Amino acid sequence: MSLIPEFELGLWNAWIFILLVFIIPHLFLNKYWKARGWDEEARSYSKKEKKLGNILTVIFVASVIYGVFLPLKLCTTWFYVGLSIYLLGMIFLIMATLNFATTPLDKPVTKGAYHISRHPLSFAGFMTLTGMGIACISWIFLLLAVVFIILMNTLVIPEERWCLEKYGNAYREYMDRTPKWIGIPKSEKE
Repeated sequence: MSLIPEFELGLWNAWIFILLVFIIPHLFLNKYWKARGWDEEARSYSKKEKKLGNILTVIFVASVIYGVFLPLKLCTTWFYVGLSIYLLGMIFLIMATLNFATTPLDKPVTKGAYHISRHPLSFAGFMTLTGMGIACISWIFLLLAVVFIILMNTLVIPEERWCLEKYGNAYREYMDRTPKWIGIPKSEKE
């Protein structure tokens, strides 16, 4: 992993991975997000939460631009390890997307991927960014993945607050039995 990666415009660059990660949920989930009233949830963010959301948007745009010029390290061990992590993240992303889309609007999403994590879409985003970083041998993508999950850990707080208001005890019971992130056990203070 070099400090300054080589840049070149090409067909086999990281943009291929980015395209799939960000298009799948937005194509299929936008109407469901709106139907569930998540635009209301976004309006309830504090100024700090809105700033963090804007930083996340900047990271997304930077990832896309960076990915256009960053070649994949094809036929290397790094590529295959990164591709495996990326594909696991994509499978999780698709499962969570389907779970979200098929849950009745008057109930919280608790099935499938949401059964093992309260925020599987965010976790899948972290996995795919990590996989891209490894496949491209890019410390910058790995750094973006770490910043992404740190920001998401903060941005899920207003989402959960909104879900508690909307779904009440059903969501509280879900929070009591489901960890926030996969692999991290629930803490007593959650």
